[in-house]
Amino acid sequence: MPLTFRRLAFFCAFLCFALALIWGMGADRLLAFWDIPHSEVSALMGRRLAALLLGVGVMFFSVRNCPPSPARAALVRGFMVGCLALALLGMYDWLSGHAGPGILVSVFAELALGLGFISVGNGERASLRQVQASR
Repeated sequence: MPLTFRRLAFFCAFLCFALALIWGMGADRLLAFWDIPHSEVSALMGRRLAALLLGVGVMFFSVRNCPPSPARAALVRGFMVGCLALALLGMYDWLSGHAGPGILVSVFAELALGLGFISVGNGERASLRQVQASR
């Protein structure tokens, strides 16, 4: 089963909705998994992150069936950069002792998503060239 934008967008929407629920209602459990103490500040940031993830999930669910376009390509590039940056930050936080080994689960997931979007992004560029050539 080849990786397509539609499948990846649907998966990302589902993942963002699940993470919004987790961060919104159970941030303390996720932070404990990462060996990070729960505090009022982390709870506040978790709720704010939940709202942002909910919005990103809605964006990906909304565009899952859209044809290749510069806007869709921008969404792919932006999310790819965000995922890879999160993976790098997670590695930094683990190596520096700011987070426990539980964060590596998130790092691997972010790396996989980033690489998935690189793969889909390569297809996006080829599709955009075909669309532009046909005009």
